[in-house]
Formats: sequence, C-alpha cells, structure tokens
Amino acid sequence: MNLEKMNREELLDLQKQVSAALKNYDDRQKKEAQTRLEAMARDMGYSLNDFVGGKKGGKSGGGVPKYVHPENPSKTWSGRGRQPQWFKDAIASGKSEKDLAI
Repeated sequence: MNLEKMNREELLDLQKQVSAALKNYDDRQKKEAQTRLEAMARDMGYSLNDFVGGKKGGKSGGGVPKYVHPENPSKTWSGRGRQPQWFKDAIASGKSEKDLAI
C-alpha cells in the first residue's frame, strides 16, 4: 500500500478503517481478559464482581433503606457508602443511629 499515491478521500477512509480495527482489537482484548479473570475468580470460589464492586443480581440502587430522615420520610439511606448530609446533621444535633433507623 503506497500512501503517497492515495488521495485525501482514500486516506480518510483508510483512517476510519484503522480506527475501527483498533477499537475492535481493544474490545476483543478486554473481553478475553474479562473471560480469563472471571474463570480465575470462579476457580477460587468467587465472582469477579466480588473484586471489582460490580452489582450482584439484577437489583439496582443503593440497597434496602435502613435509615430515614426525621422530618422527610422520602429521604432514606441504606447505611452503605457516604453518609448523606441529613444523616450527619441529625447525628450532630443529638440523634442516634437508632433514632433514625427504620
């Protein structure tokens, strides 16, 4: 392939083809790595999600609420992750976790 003899349109088309081929290659490599890592984890009795923090099951969201805002019951927190500001404020004002528990 002689790039010097190609016109602009041919070069741009070639560039698109190369970009697509590189993306395809990267996708294949990632998929292969994921498959191998999943097999390694499974062989040891784990799921890959146990190590990378992926979601387990089909549930989405932060889990089952354990705490509720004292004045606004639509605001809840599962007790996992960062504490919401309303939870911090309630604790600072003298409430206990038990007071906020559902």
